[in-house]
Amino acid sequence: MHVHPPKKEAFDLSDLTNTDPKGFVRPVEHFRVEPWGLYMARHSDHPHFHYLESWLLPELGVRASIFHYHPYHARDQDRYVDIGEFTAGERVWRSVDHYLDLVVRTGRDTELLDVDELLAAHASGHLDAATAEQAVVSATRAVDGIAAHGHDLDSWLASVGMPVDWR
Repeated sequence: MHVHPPKKEAFDLSDLTNTDPKGFVRPVEHFRVEPWGLYMARHSDHPHFHYLESWLLPELGVRASIFHYHPYHARDQDRYVDIGEFTAGERVWRSVDHYLDLVVRTGRDTELLDVDELLAAHASGHLDAATAEQAVVSATRAVDGIAAHGHDLDSWLASVGMPVDWR
């Protein structure tokens, strides 16, 4: 399996931009900084979705997102969670994706994705053992917390002192 290096993004609070993993700089409609994380909302030119909302939550090692899909590309998911490293800067926040993802279908289930990518990334030297282990710890903590709250990501986050809201 060919594995790409970890995807990196930047969130520039001063310039109101989000630089995606391919280096495209996208305008951000709204940033909000809270003690526990960063909220971002922006339009998208992606063929499947037209708007993206995300919370970067460094303490948990997660980025929780809502993709507002075009009706003809709708997916059976309410929340999408990327596992990674998220760092807050005074002006620029940064993220490094650690391959694991969660799909949350509120009230029904939470699905862990891309374990094969994490293992391949570690085997090919893109992630050291400690980083790969932390990704697993962050993902399992999130799955456990979300499941314990009826597969409701927002309820779990509120229970750990991170009450998120969306647009």
